This record gives sequence, structure tokens and C-alpha cells, in this order.
Amino acid sequence: MTVKETESVQGTMDSRTEKRKTPVLYLVVPCYNEEEVIEKSARVLGDKMRRLQHVGRIAAGSKIMFVNDGSKDSTLRLLHAAAARDTMFSVISLAGNYGHQSAILAGMMTARQYADVVVTIDADLQQDIEALDKFIDSYTAGSEVVYGVRNDRHSDGIFKKGSATLYYNLMHLLGSRVITNHADYRLMSRKALDALSEYQETNLFLRGLIPTMGFPSDVVYFDVKAREAGHSKYTLSKMMTLAMDGITSMSTRPLRMISILGMLVCLFSCIMLVINLVDWAKGNNVPGYTTTMTVSLLIGGITLLSLGIIGEYIGKIYMETKHRPRYIIDTFVWKEDDPAKTEEED
Repeated sequence: MTVKETESVQGTMDSRTEKRKTPVLYLVVPCYNEEEVIEKSARVLGDKMRRLQHVGRIAAGSKIMFVNDGSKDSTLRLLHAAAARDTMFSVISLAGNYGHQSAILAGMMTARQYADVVVTIDADLQQDIEALDKFIDSYTAGSEVVYGVRNDRHSDGIFKKGSATLYYNLMHLLGSRVITNHADYRLMSRKALDALSEYQETNLFLRGLIPTMGFPSDVVYFDVKAREAGHSKYTLSKMMTLAMDGITSMSTRPLRMISILGMLVCLFSCIMLVINLVDWAKGNNVPGYTTTMTVSLLIGGITLLSLGIIGEYIGKIYMETKHRPRYIIDTFVWKEDDPAKTEEED
């Protein structure tokens, strides 16, 4: 390593370890039909942000940015009422329902214009808001990305716990760098968000995409709480769609597995052909209905499965070539903090 390279590495290490200034923090909260819980969420999140400001952990101007992802209930009305009462709240309303990942991206890309760090968190208050202190500690210590990872899955049912374990094992097997038991509770610095803005995928899978960026990162563990009100909007079909997006967006290993499977089937077919020719030469050619049906069904099933997997990738390519916007913002409510009110609170 040359002297110049050594100085460059040392400079990078010094920049990571030097103490950072108190950050402006934006909480990005995606919302879809959360009228039962959104008022309490705003109150709880707002109280936490004020406590952090009071003790000097975050700077003045920190805000909570709700992203309404095409809700069909009164969520948007309640959010606008909260923003009218308190300048800490801002509201992005998307033109339609673009999905959880797009809603998170819309909030992060908008918030990075104002914030030093952005934390994404769900509106149902299941993710422990008190873990924010540890997030900020990790950022101050030099991390550009901090992942919130749940301690365990004792609150999940047997099916969800088993399917989650299978999902993460499958993702790791297929080469994805997704972090086990990490949803979308994470902190990202403005530097990391600026880098993320360079990614233009239409098929978003942030849980797998962000770990590939390579920035210094850390993990914060937290306990999952019971949902305060309402019910989860993440249906089984949405979870299956997210899982498929994760597999096809972050790995081409399934295509490679098809090639290997195809070679194995060809090898098996050649062996069976040789055996059948030997039997024919010896005059032992006995009709085998069961064997014929078994082989036909096996090859037919493998063919259809292979076509289905290839079709998923072709569909992703088709959507990417359209270059459609990942989201469209309909309205954006954002107000400057009132200096007089801030001084009065201090």
C-alpha cells in the first residue's frame, strides 16, 4: 500500500470516528388504512421526538413525516388535522396505493432534503420507539445505516413464525444479504440516502438492496410489542409478493438452479436410454406403464416450474424497461417550526 493510499484510509477512519453534530432527525411513517391507531401513533411518536430534543439528542427542526399510501379510510383526514395542530408533523399523500416499499422510499427521498438522518418505522407502534436512542448512538459512533432487528418471534403464530424462518433461510440460500428478522425499521444517514437515490429499480426490495450498498452499519435489537389497535394490513398475498420480489430482485441463483436441474435431468435421461437399449438388445423389453407415467410427470412438472421462474424474471425485466415512476406524490404538507413556540417549550 502506498503512502497516499495509507493517508486516504486513515482519513476515512478518522471521519468515521470523529464525533458528529447533533442530527436533524426525520421519522418516516408509511400509513395504509390506519385510522384506528394513527392518532395514538402521532401522539406517542411526537412525545418521543420532543423528549429527544429536550435532552439534546436530536436538533431543532426534527419532524415526523407520515406517508399516506392511498388509504381508503379517514387516515389522510386525521393526518392533515395532526399537521394543522403541530408543525412537527408533515404529510405526504401518494396519488394511489403504490405499496409499502414505494411509500417508504417516497418518504426517505423527500426527507433527505431536510434531515441529517432518517428513521423508517411502521405506524402500528409494534416496533419499539425507545430503540431510537440506540439508533442515534450508533449513528454518532460512525454508522451510516443502522438496522432494527427484533429479538425473537414469540408474539407470532406458528404459521408466521415457521414461514418467516423458511423465508430467511431461503433468501440466504439464494445469495441475498437480507438481515434475519429485520423488517423496515432502520436509520439511514443523508450520505446513505443520497447513494440510495442513484438506484433506479422499479421492483423495490429495500431490505435486500440497502445491505449491498457497503456503508458502515450496525444492528440494534428491540422487542416487538402488541399492535395498539386495528389489524395488520400485510396480508398473506402481500407477504408472498414481497418474498417473490426479494428473491427475483436480489438473486439470479434460481435461474442457475434451473440450468443445473436441467443438466441432471438430461443425465438421468441418458442413463435411462442406455438401460432401455441394453434391455432391448437382451430381449427384456417389458412395457412399463408406471415408469413411463412417473418420468413424464416428473419432466412435465420440472418444465412448468422452470417456465414459471423464468417468467417471473421476464416480467421483472418487462416492468423495468417501462421506466414508470415508482410513486407519484399528490399532496405534501410541510411547515416551518414556529420559533416563538419552540422558545416557549424550552
